[in-house]
Amino acid sequence: MGSQRPIAVDLFAGAGGMTLGFEQAGFDVLASVEIDPIHCAIHEYNFPMWKAICASVTNISGDDIRAKSKIGDREVDVVFGGPPCQGFSLMGKRAFDDPRNQLVSHFMRLVTELNAKYFVMENVKGLTLGSHRQFLDEVIESFGQNGYKVLQDYKVLDASHFGVPQHRERLFLIGCRQDLPLPDYPSPITKPAKAKRISKEVAELQDCPTVHDAIADLPDINNYQELSDRDWCIAKYKDPMSFYSEYLRGLLADPHNLAYPRQYDPELLTSSIKTVHTPVLIARFLATANGEVDKISRFLKLDPDGICNTLRAGTPSNRGAFTAPRPIHPEQPRCITVREAARLHSYPDWFRFHVTKWHGFRQIGNSVPPLLARAVAHQLREVLGANPNKPTEMIRLENDQLLRLKMVAAAKKFGVDSHVIESRVSRKKVLFPDPACCAIFLIDESNI
Repeated sequence: MGSQRPIAVDLFAGAGGMTLGFEQAGFDVLASVEIDPIHCAIHEYNFPMWKAICASVTNISGDDIRAKSKIGDREVDVVFGGPPCQGFSLMGKRAFDDPRNQLVSHFMRLVTELNAKYFVMENVKGLTLGSHRQFLDEVIESFGQNGYKVLQDYKVLDASHFGVPQHRERLFLIGCRQDLPLPDYPSPITKPAKAKRISKEVAELQDCPTVHDAIADLPDINNYQELSDRDWCIAKYKDPMSFYSEYLRGLLADPHNLAYPRQYDPELLTSSIKTVHTPVLIARFLATANGEVDKISRFLKLDPDGICNTLRAGTPSNRGAFTAPRPIHPEQPRCITVREAARLHSYPDWFRFHVTKWHGFRQIGNSVPPLLARAVAHQLREVLGANPNKPTEMIRLENDQLLRLKMVAAAKKFGVDSHVIESRVSRKKVLFPDPACCAIFLIDESNI
């Protein structure tokens, strides 16, 4: 394949964590399929050079994907994605008959219809445990019946082993057509900072970045009044605290990062709208020790010298529109911002999310950390024999309106029903389960 960039397709794309990781590894992700029009809008903003297709995988074909993107009749090297996992997640209902699990079958169908050389299916660790392994074995058997072999033994990878300051374990199922060689899983390059128990495999590795390394150089949001009612401002950053923060700010040249450079203002602080906490909650956050959990809200106060706990997405609009509990900032008596969560997830600072905290945190919590995706993608690029050059073409991120679209407007833009994501109107304590945290709001997700 030489210097040509291999071609990939992202299914269940969300905001684009895996898309970015594969781009960084040297792939052109020419098509990304995502059912939620708000996520599609964010994807289009961050990846304007490629096609975001707003559709459900249940009613799109491989030919549709080719026709709607620049793939045409070119060969697809990799199809990747993480079918939504509520049916078999350790966090929720555990049943093989959950209708949401049929999305795995559609993932498999599209891999086959696109005749992809390779596939990567990312999912929850729970799929490898107990009776769930039967479901996973059935998935592997079905791929075999469709002409694909799967890398055995399948592995659960922890993001903190690949330079991400967050404990996050995900299953990666990797396969290829029968006529092709399988890649290897990536080997860990870091170990969690202050880890109490680690395997022999990672014991000798250097520590991954810490929470302090990730966020300490960000401007103090308390100094910027404008962040009370919008998510961005021009701000003064501190000196980089680590190679990791230099990398995410675009100040450090990384020869292994083969992403297209983005043009953005390095003094722009985004995704940083403030959250108003009550005096009672502020006092409790101050009294909570680093690395400990607030006894009422159950929020973890981050240890600056450790790593972050798993950032979660919360529930979608049709299941109550709850935002998952967010960690407490290690030094300030508040929950972290979307930008701080993005740093802890390995998103570069040019990458932007929806302006609302609810959507922003869901877009991060539902995504694969880019550096973890990049490690997996690198293995695939190697086995494909591709050796692309680092692009010099600067990509402009210009259409800020995409970051502010509400559901009705986003659905209209992509020509889909505004109820494609089922909405729900109900009185809920949104954002926090603790009465001290915030007021009760009337939520209508069609307007979020």
